Amino acid sequence: MPVFNNRTPQYAEQVEGGIGRMQRDRLLEGDQLGGICSYVAQISLEPGCSIGIHQHVGDSEMYFITAGTATYTENDVEYRVEKGDVLYCPDGSFHGILNSGEDMLSFVAVIQKCEQRSYHCYPALQPHL
Repeated sequence: MPVFNNRTPQYAEQVEGGIGRMQRDRLLEGDQLGGICSYVAQISLEPGCSIGIHQHVGDSEMYFITAGTATYTENDVEYRVEKGDVLYCPDGSFHGILNSGEDMLSFVAVIQKCEQRSYHCYPALQPHL
């Protein structure tokens, strides 16, 4: 089993029109994921920082909260989320996240491609047996 430990975290300001700085550590990407996903990343946001509301077109995104609390918005509906919660934004939807807690917010993000209308992104297309 290969081990990938030579990553360098990236920092970005005002991601998708959000507030403050985001740290992203891409754990795996592209060919390492067999072309199904764009990447798997560990994301961290300091208190008060956010990833602005944005739309997913041609892909979907899943967040798994590993530390902290946040306000997650999907299609104009806000949710309070915390460690252990899993969030899913399907293709065509809008979402964003704000670290509304007092501690660092960390989560794993997975972006899955939907270019070929795969059953992964469109479960309603899956044949019923």
